[in-house]
Parts: sequence; structure tokens; C-alpha cells
Amino acid sequence: MSGGLGGTDRFQDRIDAGQRLADAIAEHDVDADIVLAIPRGGLPLGREVADALELPLDIIVASKIGAPDNPEYAIGAVASDGSAWFNEAAIERVGASDDYLEREREREARNAREKAERYRGERSEPTLAGKTVLVVDDGVATGSTAISAVRLAREKGAERIVVAVPVGPPSTIDDLRAEADEVVCPTTTPAFSAVGQFYENFEQVSDEEAMAYLYEES
Repeated sequence: MSGGLGGTDRFQDRIDAGQRLADAIAEHDVDADIVLAIPRGGLPLGREVADALELPLDIIVASKIGAPDNPEYAIGAVASDGSAWFNEAAIERVGASDDYLEREREREARNAREKAERYRGERSEPTLAGKTVLVVDDGVATGSTAISAVRLAREKGAERIVVAVPVGPPSTIDDLRAEADEVVCPTTTPAFSAVGQFYENFEQVSDEEAMAYLYEES
């Protein structure tokens, strides 16, 4: 589904985006077993989706690898198990060296692993083998984190993987479709500069707030 979000049609906040994303998932008649949100920003949406679909909520953690002189520009991502996905075109564009990539892969893998452990606490990691999983985030730009999350879920035995995000550029959604079994994205537009432009309120989600969504009872 394509469309535009302009002016007053922007998402009010991540809760609003999550509710609208849940509606879009229902329209696609996705029969999932579990919602896996990408922390931190994906957890408010993941909670809304999980509650609407009456599914359990957990996390799937991947950390983006930023460009040498612009850490916000993702040139890849690494999952909590250490597996990495690199955007070769972006790497060539920014001139990142092999040494830089390996150093950042190790550092971000450690960060992702520590985040997963901190968020779960005493809770055990969910079993994904043979299940249909919904991977949810608050939007995609380059898609590197979402792609790493998909690959991690696949490595853990998920039978079917559906990525659900409220907004993203068409090229990234195409990349995700090549990785996942299905992608639900109610708003795709080539007039895309950043996920935050589609939200009225896109303040950072703290770890404490994100964990509260994870442990909240539906």
C-alpha cells in the first residue's frame, strides 16, 4: 500500500503509528505467533500491535553501523548474535575501510548483545523455530537494522517473517521484500529524508520507557 503523509496526516506519535500499523496488519490478514519489536523506538508500536492482535511481545536487537564521519548514516547493522549486514553501495560512497567495518561490527555486536540481555533480564529468549514472526519498528530509512533483524530471526528458525513498519522509502521497502516473506508498510513515498519527518512527536525513547512497554501487560 502506498500513500503520503503530509501536514495534519502525519502520525501524532509512536502510539498513533502503532495503532494505524496494527490496522494495516489486520487488513493484510497476517496470522503471526509473536511480535518482535526493535528497541528502542519500535517498542511503543510493538506494544500496540501485540495488544491489537492479542500476541505476545518480545524484542529482536540489531545495532546500526554508522559511517566514519556521520554515525547517524547507517552503512550496515549487526545483530545480537554477531551476524552483520553491510550496504556495499553506502560503504563505497563513504569510503569506510575493512578495518573500520570489522571494528564497528565487533563493537555494535557487543552493544546489541548487552542490550538484549538488559531488556530481557530474567526472561528467557523466545523460541522462534517454526513460528511466524512480526518484526516491528517505527519506520525504516536505509533498512539496515530491519534487515539484520530479519536475518537473525531466520537464523533462529522462524518459518515466516513479516516486517511491519509505518513508513519507509520505496527502495528500502523493496530491499526488505527481498529479505522477508512479507512487508506491511502503509505509507511509502520517494519524498523521504528521515523517519522523523512523518511524526508530529518523534522524541527519543529511553531504555526505561522501552522496557516498560515490553513488560506491560495487555
